[in-house]
Order: sequence, then C-alpha cells, then structure tokens
Amino acid sequence: MGPKESAVVTIKDVAARAGVAASTVSYVLSGSRKISEETRLAVRAAIDELGYHPRASARSLRSTRTNVLALAVPRVPGGYRAVDGRFAIDISDAAREHGYDVLLVTDQDGVGALRRIVGSGLADAVILMAVETEDPRVEFLRRLGHPMALLGTPALPAEVPFVDLDWEAAAVLAVREAVGGGHRRIAYLATTEKELGAHRGYAVHGVAGARLAAGETGAEVTVHPSTGDAAALHQRITSLLSGPDSPTALVVQHVAALPQILAACRAAGRRVPEDLCVIAVGELPEDDVPGRELPRIELPVAEMATEVTRLALRAIADRSADRPADQPADNPAEGPAGVPHRLIAPVLLPGRSA
Repeated sequence: MGPKESAVVTIKDVAARAGVAASTVSYVLSGSRKISEETRLAVRAAIDELGYHPRASARSLRSTRTNVLALAVPRVPGGYRAVDGRFAIDISDAAREHGYDVLLVTDQDGVGALRRIVGSGLADAVILMAVETEDPRVEFLRRLGHPMALLGTPALPAEVPFVDLDWEAAAVLAVREAVGGGHRRIAYLATTEKELGAHRGYAVHGVAGARLAAGETGAEVTVHPSTGDAAALHQRITSLLSGPDSPTALVVQHVAALPQILAACRAAGRRVPEDLCVIAVGELPEDDVPGRELPRIELPVAEMATEVTRLALRAIADRSADRPADQPADNPAEGPAGVPHRLIAPVLLPGRSA
C-alpha cells in the first residue's frame, strides 16, 4: 500500500499501522523519550508508508533544531554538471557561516526523497535546485508547511521564497547585444531538450527571453534546443551554420558544451568572432575554458548561494515565530504576499569583439 496522499493521515493511523500507542509515535517524532530501536524502526516505516507529516508534529519539532539544511538536486547516477558542484560548495560555505551543515539529496524521486527527509526530521529547511516551473516538490513542502527556499524561478513566484538569475532578461540582453553589433540573423542555442522537456525554469525563461527579444528588435531570432550528445551537437551546429542565410550570431545558453560548440564552428569554417559572433549566457564565473574571451553573461553563483541560504534560514525563523504567510515583511525584494524573493539582473561582460 502506498502513502495515503488523498486522505489526512493521523497519528492514530500511524500507531495502528506500527502496532503501538499514539503516545509512542509522538515520542519517536519528538525524541523526548528513549524508545527501543525495533519500535522506532516500526514507527518510521509506518510514517513512510502512510506519508504522515502533520503540522502538529512539525511544531513539536521546532524546538529541536538539527542545524542542517537539505540541498535537493536530483541527478542521474554517473552524470556530472559542474554547476551543481559549484552551488553545493558555495551553499555549504554560506550555511557554515550561520552554524549550519548541508545534507545533499540527489535522489531522482524528488518528492519521495523529501518525504524521507522531512518525515525523519533530518533538516530544518530544504533548498531546492533544478526547479521546474510546475515543481511537485514545491507543492509537497507547501502542504506540509515545511521551510524551503528555491534556487530557481517557480510558476508562482509570489508564493515561495526563491532566488535566480533573471534568465529572460539575460536572453534579451544577449540578443540586443548581437543586434547592436549589426547582426540580424541570430540563432539562440537553448539548453538541452531534456531540460526543456522537464520545464526547468532557466530553460523555459531563456527561450522566452529570446523570443521576446526577437519581437522587440525585429531581428530574425531562431531558437534551437541543444543536446548532451557530442556527436549530435556537432551535427546540429554544422547544419545550423550551412547555407547562405545561416546566422551571423550565436547566443549560447548551453554553456557546458561551449568548447564543443566552438570546435564545431571552426570545423564549419567559421572564425569567432571574425565570422561569427558568439555570446554565452549563464557561464560559470572564472571558468578557464575556451570562450572566456567572448561576450558573456555570468551566472552569479556566489551571490545566489548566499541569498538562497539566507532565505532558507529566514523561512526557519518565520515558521518558528508562526509568522502568517500574508503578513507584510520589511524586505523590499518581496512579493505581494510578503514572501521574499530575488531575481538578479544580468550583467554583460564584453569580449574582444561583439
């Protein structure tokens, strides 16, 4: 039997499933009394099976801080994204300044992983990465009233705390830069098809910005999804740059593949920047890779990590103080309901030539 998502699960339900008294379940949740390991495991198993996370039990745990933040970033085993590691390190550094440790949660079953973390009381708050525009993890944590902060833009930004680069504005800025350099045929190489299909916020908002810029500037801006397959990517770039009406400017949001993209441009007979303007959107700061001489918008990793950690800690404090969700706060960078958030304005760093 799976978790009872559609019905309210009570402490009595958990007790009945575990074969113990309701008071024993309370003791396991609060840690206020010593319970045998066998009984504790039985109660935990019942909690996981039933999906029991009532607000009342959450309140009882408020005075028992773990001083741990859970960083949830679903990832495919064996895969590697430099941006995930960079954020994990910077968030850990920011958390340590406030006396907190970071628990890295990489399970691809996002809600299932959070059910385990929240149900076992392992973390005071959760920081979500790889945020989708309609992210089920957000609704799960909202339903429980569990503190969270997002590293990415959700569908309803006024309702949850988040920080992100303004990806839409970044794409607009990059396209305008290309147009300002005299380019009228511009290709926007978005993130991968997988990320677009998952409706990751940065992917969706980047494409939206490219299309918005096309309407504003009147330039011919075509959007092309990228791919993690090196051979397929090389073929796409080769095809894109062939023909007399091929683009003279390339705006790249898939910056992880920038070295391969530049190599494909050279193989197609295009010199950068002499024959082809290339602008990178979302490049990691201080990356020592080919393309550092190009115009680029860097991802403000350190600033985002510091801010999302602050928002997570504030969510913990607000919950401890029973601050109502609609109570105005004293932070100017907040949504209409008093929920803190921040979109960081993009900054274009010039290259040798646009």
